[in-house]
Amino acid sequence: MQVWPGEAYPLGATYDGAGTNFAVFTEAADRVELCLLHDDGSETAVELRESDAFVRHAYVPGVMPGQRYGFRAHGPYEPERGLRCNSAKLLLDPYARAIGGAVDWGEEVYGYHFGAPERRNDLDSAPHTMTSVVVNPYFDWGDDRRPRTEYHHTVIYEAHVKGLTMRHPGLPEELRGTYAGLAHPAVIDHLTGLGVTALELMPVHQFVNDHRLVDMGLNNYWGYNTIGFFAPHNAYASWGDRGQQVLEFKSAVKALHEAGIEVILDVVYNHTAEGNHLGPTLSFKGLDNPSYYRLTDDPRYYMDTTGTGNSLLMRSPHVLQMIMDSLRYWVTEMHVDGFRFDLAATLARQFHEVDRLSSFFDLVQQDPVVSQVKLIAEPWDVGEGGYQVGNFPPLWTEWNGKYRDTVRDLWRGEPRTLAEFASRLTGSSDLYQDDGRRPLASINFVTCHDGFTLHDLVSYNDKHNEANGEDNRDGESHNRSWNSGAEGETGDPEVLRLRARQMRNFIATLMLSQGVPMLSHGDEVARTQRGNNNAYCQDNELAWLDWPDGDGDGEDDPRRQLLEFTRAMVWLRKDHPVFRRRRFFHGRPVEGTHDDLSDIAWFTPEGAEMTQRDWDSARASALTVFLNGNAISEPGQRGERITDDSFLLMFNASPKPLDFVVPVDHGRQWQVVVDTARADGVPADTGRKVTAGTRLTLTDRSMTVLQRPV
Repeated sequence: MQVWPGEAYPLGATYDGAGTNFAVFTEAADRVELCLLHDDGSETAVELRESDAFVRHAYVPGVMPGQRYGFRAHGPYEPERGLRCNSAKLLLDPYARAIGGAVDWGEEVYGYHFGAPERRNDLDSAPHTMTSVVVNPYFDWGDDRRPRTEYHHTVIYEAHVKGLTMRHPGLPEELRGTYAGLAHPAVIDHLTGLGVTALELMPVHQFVNDHRLVDMGLNNYWGYNTIGFFAPHNAYASWGDRGQQVLEFKSAVKALHEAGIEVILDVVYNHTAEGNHLGPTLSFKGLDNPSYYRLTDDPRYYMDTTGTGNSLLMRSPHVLQMIMDSLRYWVTEMHVDGFRFDLAATLARQFHEVDRLSSFFDLVQQDPVVSQVKLIAEPWDVGEGGYQVGNFPPLWTEWNGKYRDTVRDLWRGEPRTLAEFASRLTGSSDLYQDDGRRPLASINFVTCHDGFTLHDLVSYNDKHNEANGEDNRDGESHNRSWNSGAEGETGDPEVLRLRARQMRNFIATLMLSQGVPMLSHGDEVARTQRGNNNAYCQDNELAWLDWPDGDGDGEDDPRRQLLEFTRAMVWLRKDHPVFRRRRFFHGRPVEGTHDDLSDIAWFTPEGAEMTQRDWDSARASALTVFLNGNAISEPGQRGERITDDSFLLMFNASPKPLDFVVPVDHGRQWQVVVDTARADGVPADTGRKVTAGTRLTLTDRSMTVLQRPV
């Protein structure tokens, strides 16, 4: 076999049409072997003799796409110094573009013996571990163009590749649970009909099923256990894991783009699947443990701000390079449109504290590729000082956990909620205005993958995670949920009507709030996990979306009614710029308009303007909000003035019906367009008019929206 010196950059395996260049970083290893793996179980070892700045490299002519490979790192195994090299362990390429197979859990993939953790384990891991795969980088993107949807037009739909598609009745069996399933017209038609503009996919970077879960007969379903930051997860491919997963993912992105839907990836750059000092040796740990991981003062152990066993070392230039290379790869080669960063506060931990000016954010800010896509932070981790909602740099948007909590509290009847609810409804200026950000920095959500589904939020007071095998100890215990009068499944028609109304209340509030709305997949059809609020290990029908039957129960089917209501709310938002302002409200008339009314006003149910005493009242649970469509301060794309209809949003979160008076000085005639007390939520008689001073009775825990033409 010919072996040429090759190049130190780019890292990973780069196929050029005639052969493949291999390059891998390690400062800890004394020497590195490239192992080319054959289908008969044998391997050909090639020593990487060339080294530049600790990058070992070689070019091997004739190595083609589909070739499986790995590395063996020869060097010190001295855990007391943080060094864990062990040539008996076949290591994944940190830059592998595809990864084949799965981990066959046994002692072979660990660097120590189970009965004696201090003893080095020299059992060969090659037959039991995953392998890197050379891929063909060429793909016909045709005229693919990113939708580049602006935030104020964005509606995000968080979904799981398998969970969304596994039970879809319109998909062929072989496409269910796959990237190809995402690209199927049946799924895309649902998304476009719903008004979705961005599909936020739960982790699709190659991840590992945890040893503990496999032993329990469970799987890591969510995928927050990454081992390959450049490789699409192979189990979601319908036709092979020798690089086919890359082509299939690209095809899905292309199809979604054709439908005008952006693709955002939920990425996990805060830790890896190698766990703590008792975890397996799969890649980074064996190549250069102290360069990749944050170690404690005793280098045998790992600092953990993620709750997963380890944290990547965010002040290591090689870790930062890998993350930035990965982000650019997914944008330039895979054509994705943005990223949601899991436990993003960990990325800000240069040393121990959370530092919003850490190196990672500096790199993102100046990067000409990554800085131009959607960047969404989950602004917390489990370390000290890790709750950082509102504290990320101006380029970033954030999952607004305070929005979620406040909206849940309002509709479950928690006292002293009204003032904070007003802030969340109007874009959370208290969190984002002081650093120059706008309402669109707030990614608003009521539910997400982590926690109760929308149906379960209104059906359970307590979590029911028994299926996870941890005696119901796992998952959040304070869910801000309310079961509407009965725990779990019930046939009580009054309880069922209230639950349906509460779901409509949440959907309407979400879609009519300033900021960027995010739906959790299946909430539009009342998906349930039967009270499990931590379905991370439930790769089964408990977590997969149970799509409504194509025939259903006709127009009276509650799930179908909720779907139609959700569509109506999304499209009401899309049609009216007053619900998707790009600037915060001023609370006063806007200069240059012919309207002397404030751009926003707040009223008690009696129609009087709210006073400080009204805001401070512990029992206050109802109010009316006036949104002035004639006082939008931001201009259109060409500098034109934007005008819209005006709206009154009437919220009755109290446990009894209340009379609401239509304010007398903010419009003479109004039209009822939303009433969550109705089963359909959107009145069929949308021509119904009400005049100023009219008294409307709102059902307990319901919401009504009035519209006044411009």
